[in-house]
Amino acid sequence: MQERHDAPLAPLTTFRLGGPATRLVTATTDAEVIEAVREADDTGTPLLVIGGGSNLVIGDKGFAGTALEIATKGVTLDGAHLELAAGEVWTDAVARTVEAGLAGVECLAGIPGSAGATPIQNVGAYGQEVSSTITEVVAYDRTTRETVTIPNADCAFSYRHSRFKSDPERYVVLRVRFRLEDAEGLSAPLRYAETARALGVEPGDRVPLARARETVLKLRSGKGMVLDPEDHDTWSAGSFFTNPILSDEQFTAFHARVKQRLGSDVEPPAYPAGEGHTKTSAAWLIDKAGFTKGYGTGPARISTKHTLALTNRGEATTEDLLTLAREVVAGVRNAFGITLVNEPVTVGVAL
Repeated sequence: MQERHDAPLAPLTTFRLGGPATRLVTATTDAEVIEAVREADDTGTPLLVIGGGSNLVIGDKGFAGTALEIATKGVTLDGAHLELAAGEVWTDAVARTVEAGLAGVECLAGIPGSAGATPIQNVGAYGQEVSSTITEVVAYDRTTRETVTIPNADCAFSYRHSRFKSDPERYVVLRVRFRLEDAEGLSAPLRYAETARALGVEPGDRVPLARARETVLKLRSGKGMVLDPEDHDTWSAGSFFTNPILSDEQFTAFHARVKQRLGSDVEPPAYPAGEGHTKTSAAWLIDKAGFTKGYGTGPARISTKHTLALTNRGEATTEDLLTLAREVVAGVRNAFGITLVNEPVTVGVAL
């Protein structure tokens, strides 16, 4: 187990932002992860768990405590059953499932981060969410001090949320297990209109797995959502805000604001989100509130490729990023009466 003191954390995040940790421990086995967590708990030391760092905003002052980098490795594929160690690179895991001819996560290609983070956020994109294929999550429970196996039904998965996210101080994910589908080399039924259009098929159709993955990677790259060290549009956390889910009453008020502000012929994006609720688009809200692609003049700006991504242009601080985020939140609230919620986890700072 590697240990460093006064260690920079910015290089461990896709934003490349944040100050140092008092102590940084890199664990390469489940036993080392548990040992580091127990030591922090026994000594009352604040603990920050870091996977791929793709959903993390760390304050400029850094973290006063132990940062635990989970670098565990391990992939087991048995028929349609897949088990990933928490430290496995998610994009590599998706590529492996496609090569094996297994469907279920192919539209989650190109999402940066580690496998262990996927159940926490219930990672999803282009019509797929990991909650539809996860069977179990193996985690260390800091309350009972035991390793537990939590079945899908007990993970409380919902849109970009889970049991692990609602109680972040309790569980440290060690392994994630999935059940995929052998559809003879074909993808799962396509559920996202943009993906279907790009593939020239109808929603609900299946296409060859490799073709589905390649199309998603192309779509994500066009939005700056695939990591590229040379492209500052990818120095981000991907989507910075979640898509708002509104009650019927809230959507009616929002709809009226849209008509008043943009004209009677304008219809906002609206997607069913369970009985009595409608989901709308955060990217649409940001754009229509006047924050277009490339907005900003400082070192933190909106991506030139996608309004939902806030980016570090190379010399930003976390405070620069948060200033921009607060401006966007205030602008959308003033324009449409909706308060956007940040998707990345914040450490030592808040919007």
